[in-house]
Amino acid sequence: MNILDQIVADKKEEVSQKKSLYPVKLLEQSTYFGAQPVSLKKYIRRPDKVGIIAEFKRKSPSKGIINDGAKVERTSIGYMQAGASGLSILTDTKYFGGKNEDLTTARSFNFCPILRKDFIIDEYQIIEAKSIGADVILLIAACLKPEEVKSLGAFARSLGLEVLLEVHNEEELNSSINEHVDLLGVNNRNLQTFVTDVDTSRELASKIPDDFVKVSESGLNDPAVVVDLMSHGYEGFLIGEYFMQKGSPEKACSDFVKRIKELKH
Repeated sequence: MNILDQIVADKKEEVSQKKSLYPVKLLEQSTYFGAQPVSLKKYIRRPDKVGIIAEFKRKSPSKGIINDGAKVERTSIGYMQAGASGLSILTDTKYFGGKNEDLTTARSFNFCPILRKDFIIDEYQIIEAKSIGADVILLIAACLKPEEVKSLGAFARSLGLEVLLEVHNEEELNSSINEHVDLLGVNNRNLQTFVTDVDTSRELASKIPDDFVKVSESGLNDPAVVVDLMSHGYEGFLIGEYFMQKGSPEKACSDFVKRIKELKH
């Protein structure tokens, strides 16, 4: 059983426990549930931004503890002041050290698009995402069947949320892409080996239809690489580890954004 299979197995258990503790009717009473989501697509395409989706994560299965001292409030506000196009907040506890409260905290301090970064396998988690203040959900092709990607995407859209579909190779792209997806993310990290290769984004770029906002994820630690990916049609860049491993993630994000702007001119 690889790490992804293990995470999904644990997630199924977690979701079934949550359903009994926090029924859907309760989630729908949240103040955020009726709010109008903010569009990540629009923010990524704003001319004053460079498409950085700045991520808050404390740890990961491949790296262990990355930063357990950073505060969500300070980091998320700092990311947006640094010029990020949106936030990605990890809400998985067991493997990434996140929690739903992290996203709610970020939401209460920022008017910007927020991606709920988690392993979504059930409609319940999409209702939960909306109830904690998320605007966008992540669907990972590697842990869903194509028909699940489609039905979960349609359900998210019905709640006004945008959908970021994450793929790792051409096979996943071809089988999972559908009309209920807004943003198409290419994860440069091989989930079987955890090896990261930005060429994955370059190779898949031309195979992604232009109706989707193209997002490159993982292993992005050089502004010059981001500028190069822009020439391949990428508009969004999900960066977490590179920022989070610094003493001040928000300062690292600010420097990164400035450097991209310099390189573009």
